[in-house]
This record gives sequence, structure tokens and C-alpha cells, in this order.
Amino acid sequence: MAAVTRPNVVTNAAARTKYVNGVKLLKAELPGPTTNSLGIPGPSKKVSTYDLFIVWHHVAMSTLTPPSQSDRNAAHRGPVFLPWHRFMLRQLELNLQRVLNDNTFGLPYWDWAADGQLSAAAQKTAPIWQPGAFGGQGNPVSTGPFTSAQFLVKIEANSSGNLVQTNHGLRRAFAINGATTLPRRSNTVGALAQAAYDQAPWNSTSSRFRNYVEGWNPNLGLHNRVHVWIGGDMLPSTSPNDPIFFMNHCNVDRIWEAWMLKPGGPGRVYVPNDAAPVSLKGHRLHDTLTSLLSGSTTPADMLNLTSLYVYDSLVV
Repeated sequence: MAAVTRPNVVTNAAARTKYVNGVKLLKAELPGPTTNSLGIPGPSKKVSTYDLFIVWHHVAMSTLTPPSQSDRNAAHRGPVFLPWHRFMLRQLELNLQRVLNDNTFGLPYWDWAADGQLSAAAQKTAPIWQPGAFGGQGNPVSTGPFTSAQFLVKIEANSSGNLVQTNHGLRRAFAINGATTLPRRSNTVGALAQAAYDQAPWNSTSSRFRNYVEGWNPNLGLHNRVHVWIGGDMLPSTSPNDPIFFMNHCNVDRIWEAWMLKPGGPGRVYVPNDAAPVSLKGHRLHDTLTSLLSGSTTPADMLNLTSLYVYDSLVV
């Protein structure tokens, strides 16, 4: 099968419609796991395929690597941030292809730096937030395809960081949690200018490309800034509750691909390698990704997936 093309979700209405429909199908699909089997208290209820991605992400964020430290976890604040989420995106893409019965479907991305070029006020009403796209902000969101009548948050993290059952509409609160604007083109250009993938101490204080695009150094950059700017259900460890989560991460993945392929750039490289200390287990080149679904997959396996998908543009 030929590689699928991942398009811009704002400019490709057909892909946007398919994504929304596919998310709703996965939200309605109840494959078997129950809340109790996943350790979530309360009445035992079946968990949807879509909500399993939420649980998956939360568990990874709650798994410190190694357990003795308090910063780097199984999917964030360390080198594995990009390959871990690349694997997650691909699993969602495959599930969307399945429920849509369309093996040509490519997961769209949201080029948030394009919206970041708008004024602060205009960013809140950009095309992505129109009723015909993802709807706008609100508690709950009252426009678009993810209103309470169509889409409900069923599992979330409480203030103690534990998964709980809930039943409320999707929430967004733009630009009130510390990020007043989205990232700009100058920020993505700054990410591409980074010469190395990552470096010691391999956590949220590291400099270089991975941490620049993740958004810890400089603080509240790129990926992190998007989460914080959107707010609401995009803030906690259960942030995949908002379907825009995957559009954000698909764009992050696109930036990673652009960085690897830039003229005179590093190519498909990753550090740390296997000679790094065991304290970096889960983040080294051939370590198994630490997650519920990844099996034997390693960061090395995620460096080149062009046989499976390509982006319609690598201009970031």
C-alpha cells in the first residue's frame, strides 16, 4: 500500500470532515476494556476506543523514567517525546482508517504558527475555530462538531492526578492560562535552526531541538504553548480529550520531519544512543517505548515512516 498524505486540516475540508467523523466513530466504539479493569473507580463501564488513547497518554505521563527522578516521564520531558507521540499518532491514524473504511486517509495537522501570525484577538476566531471546523471556546464548547450533544468527556484526570469517570461537555478557554498568543513562524524557524536533537541532562532543562519544539526551553514554547493557549481539557494529562490534541501533535511531528530533512541538516538521527546510562532507560535509541500499546517498538523504529505517510508540505 502506498504512503498516505497528511494534509493541512484548515485548508482540506474533506480531510477535516473525515477526521471529525472518525473521532466520533471511535468515541462510540466500545471494544471491551472497562473502567474498573483500567483501575478507574466508580461503576464499571466499557471504555471507548477513543478514550483508550486518553488513558494511554495519562499513564505515560504518570510513569517516571526512571522512577527515582521527578521530571522526565515515559513520553515527555525527555528525548522520547517525539518518537513516542509519532507512534501514538500512527495508531490513531490506523484506527481512523479502519472505522472510516478508508486506507487512503492521512491524519491532518494544524499549522498553528500560521494562526500565530494573526493578531491576538484574531487568533481566537481563526478558521480552525469556526463552526464548520472544530468549534470555538466555552465551558462547554457550544459551536462546531464537538458540542455536548455530540461529544462528551467521559474520563479525565482529577486535581490529584488520578483518572476518574466524568460526563461533561468539552471545555476550552483561549489565552487565559499564561499563553496569550500561539507560536509564530519565527518560533518554528528557531526550532529548525537547532543543530542537535537533544543533550544532557535529557530533561525539561535541556537545550537543543527536542526541548525547543516540546516547549520547555525556552519556556512555554511551541507544543506546550499550544496546549496552554487552548486551555480547558487541553491542560491536564488527559489532554487527548480534545480532538485538537492530535492536530497539534501531528504538526509537531511535521516539524520534526522538516528538521530531519532540512538542507545540510542532521538527517534521521536520535540521541541518546544505547551506550547512555541505564538512568535514561526508555529514552535511548533501542529502548522499548514505555506505554500500554507499543510492544517492542523503539525510537529507532520511528525515525523514518515515509513508507507509511508523508506530509503535503514541510514548510513550517
